[in-house]
Amino acid sequence: MAMQAIPITEILAMGPVMPVIVINEAKNSVALADALFAGGLKTIEITLRTPAALDSIRAIADARPNICIGAGTVISAKLAHAAKEAGAHFAVSPGTTQAVIDGCEAADLPLLPGASTVSEMMHLLEAGFTTMKFFPASAAGGTSLIRSLTSPLPQIKICPTGGISAISAPEWLALPNVECVGGSWVAPQNLINVGDFAAIEALATEAASLTG
Repeated sequence: MAMQAIPITEILAMGPVMPVIVINEAKNSVALADALFAGGLKTIEITLRTPAALDSIRAIADARPNICIGAGTVISAKLAHAAKEAGAHFAVSPGTTQAVIDGCEAADLPLLPGASTVSEMMHLLEAGFTTMKFFPASAAGGTSLIRSLTSPLPQIKICPTGGISAISAPEWLALPNVECVGGSWVAPQNLINVGDFAAIEALATEAASLTG
């Protein structure tokens, strides 16, 4: 049974960490998703940066309908439709254009839009978004920038991604306007390449227990 549409706010509330995954071979996708889910992470973001990305989303969606799958690096309406067709439950964009917003809306694909400045966040608020991705989190101002937004923009909830590690994640999660963090450390490329899914499950277990 396919997973029903879930609002972005509920997706981000599924756990403290959303793994951001680059998959080079679709054959690894289901085993990888199983390892992350076994570790307690119920949602994953598969970036559309490789030829195997859409096939990987499709494989996981078909085999593991209880896992919430995001398509990352959605930078066009075409990618939004392709992600939806492959079985993604939501889209994530590094930045946001009207074409991406319109494309996700046309594809009926919930969007976690990206922003890196206060002005971009205000534009997204005007467009009806209150939950956003802050990217690249560490390079764009870090925790000090996001902490400073709690007073002028208290209605915004943030999922920071970019340069976050298991060590720095708790500092982000301690901020009242951070819902969860995105991170690639949970499934590093070297472990995916050698198929060490036990090590990935261990990293996922640690990530699922993180608090601020």
